[in-house]
Amino acid sequence: MTIWRKLLGTSVGLLLGGPLGLLAGGAAGTTANLANLRAPTAERRQVAFTIAAIALAAKMARADGEATATEFATFERLFRVPDGERANATRFYRMAQGSTAGFEAYASQAAKLLGPGTPVLEDLLEALLLIAVTDGVHPDELEYLRVVADRLGFDPAAYARIRARHIAPAKDDPFVVLGIAPGASLAEIRAAYRGLVKTYHPDRHMAAGTPPEFLRVAEARMAAINAAYAEVARRGAAPAEAPGAA
Repeated sequence: MTIWRKLLGTSVGLLLGGPLGLLAGGAAGTTANLANLRAPTAERRQVAFTIAAIALAAKMARADGEATATEFATFERLFRVPDGERANATRFYRMAQGSTAGFEAYASQAAKLLGPGTPVLEDLLEALLLIAVTDGVHPDELEYLRVVADRLGFDPAAYARIRARHIAPAKDDPFVVLGIAPGASLAEIRAAYRGLVKTYHPDRHMAAGTPPEFLRVAEARMAAINAAYAEVARRGAAPAEAPGAA
């Protein structure tokens, strides 16, 4: 069963509770039990991740005052929405845009359900960044992303590292992406790169709750990490190494 069909199950709202459960229950035509906050199961984590990602992407689309078709197209691409499920995906997205709950509530509940600063929430935050850059990043979107990152449990340094993969390249950007100082040794640079390749292996993120339909974010992230390592190597700071080396 695809994640989209799971979202329309009558128990989804009851499964999550809180503002995310209320949104899911409304889309499925049921009433969410706001007091239900049981320990997360694998299915519950995937559902929680997906609803949070939809809700936050939809709210961000209006952060600059204009929700564009390009942003929604990027959302569909990142989520690998099949043609047969577009109606379900669109339904959730539109409902989230018009919901009365604030984006802060969605982000806070996602952190509670999935764990502050966890790899799965990094996937979620990175997806928002990928959507934001689609049609140019507005200052209001940058502020939205900063607040969401904070609510998801990422400190300013961690958010800067994640953001550097996609927004405003600077002189030291490849070093920020790799999480190292410009003066790092060759051994430190190589170790950082190999550590990132291991950390962001798709299997680890699926185990943490990222649905398989969402793995294009992992592909985009590794492309950014590989590009950063290649740039460091081009500057003569590190030996060339095949992208994705472990």
